Amino acid sequence: MLSKEKTMEAISRMYDMFPEAHGELVSDNPFQLLIAVILSAQATDVSVNKATPALFAAYPTPEALSQAPIEAIIEKIKTIGLYRNKAKNIKACAEMLLVEYGGEVPKTREELIKLPGVGRKTANVVLGDAFGIPAIAVDTHVERVSKRLRICKLKASVTEVEDTLMRKVPKELWVKTHHTMIFFGRYHCLARAPKCTICPLLDMCQEGKERLKLAK
Repeated sequence: MLSKEKTMEAISRMYDMFPEAHGELVSDNPFQLLIAVILSAQATDVSVNKATPALFAAYPTPEALSQAPIEAIIEKIKTIGLYRNKAKNIKACAEMLLVEYGGEVPKTREELIKLPGVGRKTANVVLGDAFGIPAIAVDTHVERVSKRLRICKLKASVTEVEDTLMRKVPKELWVKTHHTMIFFGRYHCLARAPKCTICPLLDMCQEGKERLKLAK
């Protein structure tokens, strides 16, 4: 596995490649971001961003969303995968925000993961992007990149990937690193067709070297 020093060297090269990396879900406040992240599970940010303007225009607050008929919510988000279950989750989430948290999005992971539809990854995105609280959300891109570069073990669980990155990356860089690794995985180190031949990290990437050997 890459050492702490080599891990930061790899991530620094990613910073150079994607200096403007950022969260691509569109929202105006922590509540909207929370709902958007719930909707983004097993769906693309692009598909979520197409659906949320109408959803947020109709139901801009936890109060409005909690009172919305479930079928009306479904109608707004039916272009997103798993829309029926997600509609139930976001309505229940809005209700719980009102009952448990006075209509405010909580600022701790422990409170966030109590909300319907919110797992550790979603909570970490909200903490980092809504409140600037250091967190690393491990999505498919972060996991793939971490394993391809051998930052973590190939058999590591999502939680183990997160723990490894938290150990190897300074806390003040967690949010930046999370976004940069997502951009690197989404636009360069793709799942099926990684751009190994033009990758600035190739000299550090065991899997990339193996891929190019097999391609010869």
